[in-house]
Amino acid sequence: MKTSFWRQLGLLARRSVVRTFRDPGSVAPAMLVPLILFVLVSAGLEKATHVKGFPTDTIWTFTLTIAFANGAMVTVANTGQAVATDIEGGFINRLALTPMRSFALIVSQLAGPLVLGVIQAVVFLGVGLAAGARFEAGPLGAVVLVLIFLSAVLAFGAFGIFVGLRTGSGQAVQSIAPLMTVFLFLSSVNWPRNLITADWFYWVATINPLSYLVEAMRSLLITGWDKEAIGFGLAFTGGVLVIMLFASAWQLHGRLVRT
Repeated sequence: MKTSFWRQLGLLARRSVVRTFRDPGSVAPAMLVPLILFVLVSAGLEKATHVKGFPTDTIWTFTLTIAFANGAMVTVANTGQAVATDIEGGFINRLALTPMRSFALIVSQLAGPLVLGVIQAVVFLGVGLAAGARFEAGPLGAVVLVLIFLSAVLAFGAFGIFVGLRTGSGQAVQSIAPLMTVFLFLSSVNWPRNLITADWFYWVATINPLSYLVEAMRSLLITGWDKEAIGFGLAFTGGVLVIMLFASAWQLHGRLVRT
């Protein structure tokens, strides 16, 4: 008798959650690195609030999105590494001999990062508010920021799954992390886009979709309810999530056929 899709999804999702929290190498960087960046960048940009046109007089309010953006991007390495480990250990091949639904395997890989993302969000908010960050959109704005962050976690997690399935190598997945960090700092994460004076940097930040994710979250802190900014941010995360899920399903099918 075939196990239902939801039963398969539940079992594999539980495995993803348990494996995530059994590995300190996944949890510690996801929690500590974004907070370290948040503190260091905030300290370095403290005098930026005196620049004419800077959108807030509290640097912690401006830089809090660094923790959330970097925290979401860590998911690429974590999910990609998990999938690559399953491939290298033969788990994926063994599942191919069962009535496993491919989409259940792919979606379930996001369960662990999603639960970790909830914990990240609580910690980042707590540290940010304690440091002095404030929400122009109020308490509901904090909830919306967390939802945008979790949508980014799912989107980057799906991208990590695709990379893991595509390469089948943990080392190859880990090599993506430095590139993602460069990608982040070439966005408007460190400086308002309207105040960027270097033409090439403004152009790069404008075409970099991460700028719109950062600005969606930042708008809730500084501007209030900017529907356009929030819409662009959710369009980015939603688009990446859908595309990467289907790309991962296609990649998984190809890998199972080859084996």
